[in-house]
Amino acid sequence: MFATKMPAQLGLIHIFFLILCSITGCEKSVNSALTGSIPVDSIPFQSQGAFFSDWTEKKLTLPAYQDADPISNAGATIINVNTSKVLNKITPYINGNNANPFSGQMVTESKLISHIKNLDPGIIRFPGGDISSLYFWDRSNKEKPSDIPSAIFASNGDSTTNDVWYGKNNEPWTLSLENYYKLLGLTSSTGIITVNYGYARYGLGANPVQEAAHLAANWVRYDNGRTKFWEVGNESYGYWEPGWKIDVSLNKDKQPQLMTGELYGKHFKIFADSMRKAAAEKGHKINIGAQLISRPTNNSINPAESSWNKGYFAQAKDDADYYIIHDYYTDFGENSSAKTILNSATIQTEAIKNYLRNSFLESGRQEKPIAMTEWNIFSTGSKQKISAIAGVHATICMGEMLKANLAMAARWDLLGKYDNGNDFGAISIGDEPDNSEKWNPRPIFFYMYYFKKLLGDKLIETSVSGSNDILSYASRFSSGETSIVVVNKAKSDEIVSLNIDNSSKLKHYYTYTLEGEGNTDFSRKVFINSGGPTGVSGGPPDYTNLAAKRFTVSDGKINVKVPKYGVVFIVAVDK
Repeated sequence: MFATKMPAQLGLIHIFFLILCSITGCEKSVNSALTGSIPVDSIPFQSQGAFFSDWTEKKLTLPAYQDADPISNAGATIINVNTSKVLNKITPYINGNNANPFSGQMVTESKLISHIKNLDPGIIRFPGGDISSLYFWDRSNKEKPSDIPSAIFASNGDSTTNDVWYGKNNEPWTLSLENYYKLLGLTSSTGIITVNYGYARYGLGANPVQEAAHLAANWVRYDNGRTKFWEVGNESYGYWEPGWKIDVSLNKDKQPQLMTGELYGKHFKIFADSMRKAAAEKGHKINIGAQLISRPTNNSINPAESSWNKGYFAQAKDDADYYIIHDYYTDFGENSSAKTILNSATIQTEAIKNYLRNSFLESGRQEKPIAMTEWNIFSTGSKQKISAIAGVHATICMGEMLKANLAMAARWDLLGKYDNGNDFGAISIGDEPDNSEKWNPRPIFFYMYYFKKLLGDKLIETSVSGSNDILSYASRFSSGETSIVVVNKAKSDEIVSLNIDNSSKLKHYYTYTLEGEGNTDFSRKVFINSGGPTGVSGGPPDYTNLAAKRFTVSDGKINVKVPKYGVVFIVAVDK
């Protein structure tokens, strides 16, 4: 049965189902009850929290343009835009990203910094990833702590690693902590820091949890208010993560061999208490996030995942300020088709929302802001990650995350090695075999750039009638303009008509059309209003100065051509 404590901010629909089940004694899951007649996925998360404290009104500066002739014939698919129906404020952190310690010092590279600043990620996470579980922020290179094992379980839980990462390492191949702070300043970004939770598991001291919490608290003291968002650990539920499995013969405080959500919840409270006290000592308030599972994998692969959220809540209850999730949308190691990748953006975001909501309901816990601090696709084998399809997928993901009212999203990651086209990075480090240009943005970069550039400050209602392959997301600027993103998941062009409720007042609309090279599903190039890269990969080098196409609105009609696997960014104005 359900917990007796009523979760906050559930809404009348959820409360109704909880009361109904308590009266009838039904044994159905919350998910079954809610999805019987009312779709759970139609209800966004309500909690916005501190991530929205930086929200400000946006005023659009209209881009340079070239006038073009409008399309006269209407499309079979209609997009309805209701400018008066505001769904929620838009987080300033939907376009976030991850830096990592193997990216090089970064701040010495003016061209790279310029691209990141143009991308306007808003928030950059560090040190992120599995490295955070081996990261000692206060140590110089090779200054290995004496109270950790010579070998730490990692990867599949059976192999081991001797790698330890150091915050004071100034060698050129890595990113030091101080240069991470400089990166934030140079790109006008907010920071989000992941502290080393793995140390609480594999530490050899008498009380490794206290030692790890003390290390985290000292980082908060050293940070001295520069960072307001903190995470306790990274993917601690995963068998690949340092600390998931420990050698119990070396452990001094009787921890179990394998990680559980209940253990993490118990430890989270210790970390959060130490870190909050450290912040208060310096006169600051920080926000601390706890890890949840967004949707579990097969129980036979990793049993800890299916019970993680329930176990965590049993111990930590509502102690976290926000919740951390990660998702890589497509199956690990799968050579996914374009269709599979694009469909995953909507299917999995809905699954994430439903699973998390049910976790709150079943545990009787308060809903709090959700931070997607890592996301991407796992697809491999056809250079999917560095293709224009990855950009289309990212566009849909960001749109769906806004509809779900996630507090922030940080894609993994800014930079990485080419890895035969399987790299997650948005920007090339210059190691592509046929393109050695350093800091060349990959297609994904341009989709995220235009999404943020042309995104208003409030999400508004939009709906599609006609093709299931057409998706739309709409927003409003406080300066009055309406922005619409139209995505075509089909392998054929389509004419789409827009029905905007204030169309009688509109005079012009501006468009940027992004599409890959026509002869392949996984194009390494992206063309923007027909302008493309000078080399074999990436996009137009002058992307910040590209002219939009401007059309005159006639009788309130707006028709746009959306190419196959294409995205059209539209801004409609009354002047």
